[in-house]
Amino acid sequence: MSIEFTADRPLLLVGCGNMGGALFRGWIAAGISPKAIRVIEPSGVDRPVAYGAEPANVFTEVPQGGPVPRAILMAVKPQMMGKVLPTLRPLIGEDTLVISVAAGTTLKRMEELTGGHPRLIRAMPNTPAAVGRGATVIVARPEVTPDERALTKNLLSAVGSAYEVEEEALIDAVTALSGSGPAYVFHLMECMAAAGAKLGLPPALALDLARDTVAGAGELAKRSQDDPSTLRVQVTSPNGTTAAGLSILMSEQGLAPLIQATLTAAYNRSRELGQDT
Repeated sequence: MSIEFTADRPLLLVGCGNMGGALFRGWIAAGISPKAIRVIEPSGVDRPVAYGAEPANVFTEVPQGGPVPRAILMAVKPQMMGKVLPTLRPLIGEDTLVISVAAGTTLKRMEELTGGHPRLIRAMPNTPAAVGRGATVIVARPEVTPDERALTKNLLSAVGSAYEVEEEALIDAVTALSGSGPAYVFHLMECMAAAGAKLGLPPALALDLARDTVAGAGELAKRSQDDPSTLRVQVTSPNGTTAAGLSILMSEQGLAPLIQATLTAAYNRSRELGQDT
């Protein structure tokens, strides 16, 4: 990346829970020096020390004075943004990039909380980031430079894949698909395991098979050059067992309309939450 972090222009991570901690570990693994990362843990828990941070760089309150961060990444819970982000105004320099991974916090709201600061990026990650397999989408204010956008994607790529959209309105659709999506997949596993148990499998074995099947299919889809439709056809023999199962899933009352209704409900709720902030 063309923008580097140093002890004099550090990367400030605010919040080091599940998401923040995953990002921190990813940054260290990517080669960012712990001395170039400062951490504020508003909850007062010194979790970052266990990840390899310099104890002197871990704070429970906004430090007075000190270097101006080159970038600030907000990884606190959405309900804490209104309380924590305004306290950081003394640390925000003219060229400081402020990134938020707090769900539902719009760019407009970030601008209000920072006192009109323009260099803002909103990101929507998902929970598989905790194991380095996340999917994150960013949207930036027009004032953010191409280098700063690339920097943000590099930072978020430390926990998976990172993408960009130009319109903030699309973040609601991202939230419905990838943000909430892991819960849909977990429920699919639950349903597969329950169905397997009803067919006579020991419940523990049914659950293991459901987990391994979903994880394996996802990995195959990720690595393959073929699209999911092609992969589905490849595993489906004419008049075979898979075809029999798909005749239910692909019926007019099957999975497609159910998934559409699911994402639409999540999308509408995301828009409502954004209007409330």
